[in-house]
Amino acid sequence: MPDDPRSHATRRRRDRPKDERRRSAERAVVDPSEVLTDLALAAAGIGTFEWDLVANRLHWDDRMHELFGYARGEFDGTLGAFNARLHPTDRPVVGRGVQRAIDTLGEFELEYRVEVPGGPTRWIVARGRALPGPDGSAVRVLGVGYDSTAQGDAEVRVTRVLESMPTAFFSLARDWRFTYVNAEAERLLERHRDELLGQDLWAAFPEAVGSPFEHAYREAMSTGSAVAFEAYYPAPLDRWYEVRAWPNPDGLSVYFLDVTARRGAQEAADAASRRLALTASVTHALSETLEAEEAVGRLARLLVPELGDWCVVTLVEDPSDGVSARRRLRDIASWHVDPEQRPLVERYASARLEALRDESFLGRALETNDVVNLPVDATAAVSAVLREGEAQDLLRALAPESAVVLPLRARGRTVGAVSLFSGPGRAPISPADLVNAREVAGRAGLALANARLYRQQRQLAEGFQRSLLTEPPEPDHVQVVVRYRPAAEAAKVGGDWYDAFLQPDGATVLVIGDVVGHDVAAAATMGQVRSILRGVAVTTGAGPARVLEDVDRALRTLQTDAIATAVVARIEQTDDERARGVTHIRFSNAGHPDPMVVNPDGTVATLSAVRPDVLLGVLPDNRRTESEITLDRGATVLLYTDGLVESRLRTLRDGMVELRDTLVELAAQDLDLDTLCDEVIARLLPGHSDDDVALVAVRLHRQDRPRPPEAGPNRIPPDVPDTPPVVPQPG
Repeated sequence: MPDDPRSHATRRRRDRPKDERRRSAERAVVDPSEVLTDLALAAAGIGTFEWDLVANRLHWDDRMHELFGYARGEFDGTLGAFNARLHPTDRPVVGRGVQRAIDTLGEFELEYRVEVPGGPTRWIVARGRALPGPDGSAVRVLGVGYDSTAQGDAEVRVTRVLESMPTAFFSLARDWRFTYVNAEAERLLERHRDELLGQDLWAAFPEAVGSPFEHAYREAMSTGSAVAFEAYYPAPLDRWYEVRAWPNPDGLSVYFLDVTARRGAQEAADAASRRLALTASVTHALSETLEAEEAVGRLARLLVPELGDWCVVTLVEDPSDGVSARRRLRDIASWHVDPEQRPLVERYASARLEALRDESFLGRALETNDVVNLPVDATAAVSAVLREGEAQDLLRALAPESAVVLPLRARGRTVGAVSLFSGPGRAPISPADLVNAREVAGRAGLALANARLYRQQRQLAEGFQRSLLTEPPEPDHVQVVVRYRPAAEAAKVGGDWYDAFLQPDGATVLVIGDVVGHDVAAAATMGQVRSILRGVAVTTGAGPARVLEDVDRALRTLQTDAIATAVVARIEQTDDERARGVTHIRFSNAGHPDPMVVNPDGTVATLSAVRPDVLLGVLPDNRRTESEITLDRGATVLLYTDGLVESRLRTLRDGMVELRDTLVELAAQDLDLDTLCDEVIARLLPGHSDDDVALVAVRLHRQDRPRPPEAGPNRIPPDVPDTPPVVPQPG
């Protein structure tokens, strides 16, 4: 950059001889005002600069070089070199101030910081003016600058702090007029301080009238207390601000931060958290039940209002249910955020499928297996694919503005759909929420598919199991009731069985057993063991211990790997016992939980064996023992498998204590045998069971009275003798 010509002239005069200088001085015409100006600038430490706008070059004198810490020849006269020494925070402020002077052919006065390499930061005050060219536009900027770092004026120091801090700040007089605006406030408010100083706040920013900003500022001014708040300022600023304002004797001081990005990030995090919570809620709710309709029906209440104002859940019927293709769709659940609108949605859900045209959005979603999104004017769009009638009228009354139809898919099949609707007061579903809705729909589809698969497996296993469990006999004055409850998981249905039959001499045999294992293979093995035991007992007419011994040997001969627990009990009665109104029971226990008996007086006893015997299939040559007990007529004997009393949360011992206490309580209620069995299962297994459960109960009704109606008719095989009659006694 060219040097200052005045500086070169001074040096040349010093280098020439005195006579030559004297002659030159005599010839020169000296301008006293120019000399005084040079002397004043030098004395004050003021530098001069010129910015040639046409050539875009800066020309500095020596003092300006010194102020910016450039050695002679180091400054290249570019704006880049100038900006390189400016404090980064001050660059936009300086740029706006100078540009404003250029645009208006006006003046500027700026104070900014200069970062000198290896030295302290300096404060520079610069004043300048833009000068026009022939066409009236600015062609150059002339100005001066000086080092103001050493100024000790308190007000100057405060101003520097306010100008240098990254927080926006302004002050107001008590009449609400701006008295100070710092550089950051200029940037955030998008207004130059020259426009604001002396202006009324409410006139300069009319959108603040009636807003949280006005309420907070007036509260601070009237109460004398500081306020802090976060609020949104509408267009043209369209930003969120964190504001703190405190009163002072002169008016109000305000500093504020633009927290739009922070708030956006927080809102995004909150939205993501809500989406995760929704997904977790859906997963938890759907996993709590294995009933298909119940699982998907819960979906409606989970999605509203998180993803829409109201929704309808549609089920695609399983073809195995025998439903025709035309009627395979069924709306099974609906919900609305407004309780008063729920009856309308329910009526709409009951009527819309019959009213759908072939080109319906629901049909499109199910056929294409893709989301159908109607972001605007959903009422008109959906009405157009509904036949005239109640469904169309109800839709117009509900007046959705946007809608989304999501198919529910799993394992390559579409098992249902969710139709989400939102009113005009709610924005269409966002891309992020749509992604979440897809995930939720996928989980719901999987839950529905799992429920259907579970039902099919359960039906198969349970059907196989029940096919092996026959109805009990009904010998005279002996009532037999049986119950079978499959495990909650279809895969665990298998090894439990009950049996009741008559031997050729008329004795009633009760059997309860459990094959080791929980699967269809265990059920098949159970069928083998049950058939062997029943065949041996009926053919031989042997007692319980002998029957179990023969079964052990048969399993060995047949090379069956079955291992099972079992109790075989034989109800017998002599003529003397019949006359005395008692009956005795012989039983043998192969490692099974002990049966229980409820006596006519309500007491409960455990039928414990003389000694425990090993399980079936373990020691085929083992001799088994029998136990015997005499019971009064009116007693009830209960045989059960371990699934009734044992679980992951309850030991076998604790479960048997609970069963005993339950029987004592139920005995006091004088229940019929069917009700007693149902109550026992309901109380000990209030939810889904981890294991399948088999139960057989026998009640020995009094023989001196007519057979009670609840015992059913007296039915026995034709080749089995009936019990000799006992003369009925009145009462």
